Amino acid sequence: MEKIKIIQSVRNSHGIKVKRFCGSCQYRELDRDGNRICQLMQVIVAQKFRCKEWQMSDGLKNAGLRNGGVVRQKGTTEIIINN
Repeated sequence: MEKIKIIQSVRNSHGIKVKRFCGSCQYRELDRDGNRICQLMQVIVAQKFRCKEWQMSDGLKNAGLRNGGVVRQKGTTEIIINN
């Protein structure tokens, strides 16, 4: 029987919920083929992989700031709301 891992979530300093897995990690890197590589371990990792060294990426740490964001119409580059 395969053990099922439940993806945990944490909140950043602005209250935005962030899933704690490789895709949101500071050490995640993508190669030319789209493979996810851990910069610490230097190995290709699975999509939902999570290790003890997980650190929230800088972009997600800043998610939810009240200034500088824009809302664009889906499928276009037209700005609907500009903060």
